[in-house]
Amino acid sequence: MSALEKNLHLGKLPPRPVMPGGLQSGSKMRMGPGRKRDFSPIPWSQYFESMENIVVESETGKESFRIYRSGSEGPVLLLLHGGGHSALSWAVFTNEISSRIQCRVVAVDQRGHGETKVGNAEDLSAEIMARDIGNVVEALYGDLPPPIMLIGHSMGGAIAVHTAAANLVPSLLGLCMIDVVEGTAMDALNSMQNFLRSRPKTFKSLENAIEWSVKSGQIRNVESARVSMGGQIKQCEDATSPESSKAVVEGIIEEEEEDEDDEGQSINKRKKEDDTDTKKERPYTWRIELSKTEKYWDGWFRGLSNLFLSCQIPKQLLLAGVDRLDKDLTIGQMQGKFQMQVLPQCGHAVHEDAPDKVAEAVATFLVRHRFAVPVGGFQCVFPGC
Repeated sequence: MSALEKNLHLGKLPPRPVMPGGLQSGSKMRMGPGRKRDFSPIPWSQYFESMENIVVESETGKESFRIYRSGSEGPVLLLLHGGGHSALSWAVFTNEISSRIQCRVVAVDQRGHGETKVGNAEDLSAEIMARDIGNVVEALYGDLPPPIMLIGHSMGGAIAVHTAAANLVPSLLGLCMIDVVEGTAMDALNSMQNFLRSRPKTFKSLENAIEWSVKSGQIRNVESARVSMGGQIKQCEDATSPESSKAVVEGIIEEEEEDEDDEGQSINKRKKEDDTDTKKERPYTWRIELSKTEKYWDGWFRGLSNLFLSCQIPKQLLLAGVDRLDKDLTIGQMQGKFQMQVLPQCGHAVHEDAPDKVAEAVATFLVRHRFAVPVGGFQCVFPGC
């Protein structure tokens, strides 16, 4: 949900980021000779050891949840992505955390996201999504699950708290929320639809989507964008629909206005060429229409701070900025009810923008509580807050 989630925490529509040379996001962007970055996709197999579809029984029948795994010893880090994202958003983080502590990683595509297939993919209520996590844990480990730490980003952080509060993971040893706070989330609910409408509807290729995610500021880490964007978008069923063709180029790399480039070729002419290419290959669109999930937003976040504080297990909160704290969490932090750490110079997708810093913080938390043992000479550096 990166666009949605970012809007949640800022409480307003963000300005278009200024690109090098003073260009705005969505404008015609050129990079000098030798400066072109690689936006080609990277496969999941470079970060996870295995990929599986876990089948669980539900009221609507059998449901299949896509998971990615790494590691064979130590506590299980059960990773829950934000809305609109997928388990692949944890790819680079998985490499980083595995090099610091002995652990097992299980990243889950939640209901309605990624490659997970369920009977009612549009039911994204907090209760149903929390129940899903409990079902996946039971399907994976039966009645004797290993020690598990729930780690969730944004919407995933809220679902992790709901899961913990409902005691759906019997072996839960810790809880970590990443950049999700009730106060700022609730303040931003009214402006989320406008933000979603500001995003491109389609992309002419996966590379285009990766480039857009980086240049728009959705993901500030190119490597992470190259592996995670594939989990956010899918190919359209109809390659020649007028709406799709119009949106493929618009707002991504070049604008449609008549203009001359350095070779004297008009943008409109190149757009026609792009449209011709589009007919040969189906464009890409978002896997989930976040605007249709609006009725569940309030349920994800309302009461989240007190619910988080009520969980009687060691807790951690990682934020991109201290200004995101609301009153309840500020009081709880002063009372020492959870460990908080601010990771500056990150966007909302903290675990993608700075996977090494998030891995450092999580590893330190686990070693400090003696939930995990360090590897590779890792030494804890305890945060100042």
